[in-house]
Amino acid sequence: MTVIDETGEAQEAQGSPGAQDGRVFTVAGGDWDDILADLAESPEERIVVNMGPQHPSTHGVLRVILEIDGETVTEARCGIGYLHTGIEKNTEYRSWVQGTTFVTRMDYLTPLFNETAYCLAVEKALGIEDQIPERANVIRVLMMELNRISSHLVCLATGGMEMGALTMMTAGFREREETLDLFEFITGLRMNHAYVRPGGVAQDLPPGAVDKIGSYVKLMRKRFPDYAKLCNENPVFRGRTEGVGYLDLAGCLALGLTGPVLRSAGLPHDLRKSEPYCGYETYDFEVCTWDTADSYGRYRIRLAEMYESLKIVEQCLDRIQRTQGQPVMVEDKKIAWPAQLALGSDGMGNSLDHIRHIMGDSMEALIHHFKLVTEGFHVPPGQIYAAVESPKGELGVHIVSDGGTRPYRVHFRDPSFTNLQATAAMCEGGQLADVIVAIASIDPVMGGVDR
Repeated sequence: MTVIDETGEAQEAQGSPGAQDGRVFTVAGGDWDDILADLAESPEERIVVNMGPQHPSTHGVLRVILEIDGETVTEARCGIGYLHTGIEKNTEYRSWVQGTTFVTRMDYLTPLFNETAYCLAVEKALGIEDQIPERANVIRVLMMELNRISSHLVCLATGGMEMGALTMMTAGFREREETLDLFEFITGLRMNHAYVRPGGVAQDLPPGAVDKIGSYVKLMRKRFPDYAKLCNENPVFRGRTEGVGYLDLAGCLALGLTGPVLRSAGLPHDLRKSEPYCGYETYDFEVCTWDTADSYGRYRIRLAEMYESLKIVEQCLDRIQRTQGQPVMVEDKKIAWPAQLALGSDGMGNSLDHIRHIMGDSMEALIHHFKLVTEGFHVPPGQIYAAVESPKGELGVHIVSDGGTRPYRVHFRDPSFTNLQATAAMCEGGQLADVIVAIASIDPVMGGVDR
């Protein structure tokens, strides 16, 4: 009988195989080359673990297939598709305006970014980018920055919860409620607003909105420092995040990652600066970066970005007051939906002046209103790409028009989908517990991944 030790060297058995050093394989016949090849490929004892798709640390219905050797992750793969909604396909069966009610539901934590990216692409296809009223652009920027704060608050809250920092969770969701209250006051809904429309926004800010937002900014400036006190120099928090989920700049660029993940590697890439839209080039703010390329750096970036968003919101409030009374929808009535709403007996409805005009003054206006709502406007044939800087990275939309009143094709480049590619690079070779922290630092939302 011949035994083979772990080095692959054949030795004559002397006594019991258990007397040999290390692992010993007993072989009885067969081709030596095949035997050695099989032994070389023979894996050590490993376990395959499914994390999710219901695990609380997978940010929704993400499934992570982990191969572990003890507590060390040797392989990590993402399984997606559990929240597939067919939103992109559904837009092909609705008018261009109705598309906003679909896309707002993709990344449900950043609905206003979904709406704005989509509407920017439609406006670009229509050739009306320069006709959007200033006040409409200011309101868009205001709402997006408030949405950036609420999205980052959820990321910090859930990331803290997953590491056991429950105070971080309760504080983060407490502040998010303040933001959602503002959204409800302005749009009528806490989420899935369909507030941004092609040509402008659905309606102007209601009376009292400026004062409410001003009070919100003061409150947030008072509470945000608590996060820094709680986490920035906390040895437990830093021990759980520093060096965890590491991915350097070369890795980020190779995988096409954007947002805080990319900026944590030191690259100040932000579409608000590099390819400004909605007038962002006229606002004073900084692009936040860090140099550690790990989960701790991504936390610090999101905390700093919330302060920058407050700065932008304050600038928006000054412009809101300056543009008081200006329109919030493009003038072209072949495109513009009525954006002056009034509170009637049936709730929110068109302004009384508009109703009086279409119902009593002009049959042509009534016909036009009916066609605009039921059929929609035509978009010239062609294809357009537009992108915005969402809280998670570059959110792009590619629309194709065949000249009709409905999209021929709509496809989104959602940053959660792209950034999830980094899961293996961040997790393999690390500890099982660090997988939770790494995924939390990516901040994926499965509504955007499985759209």
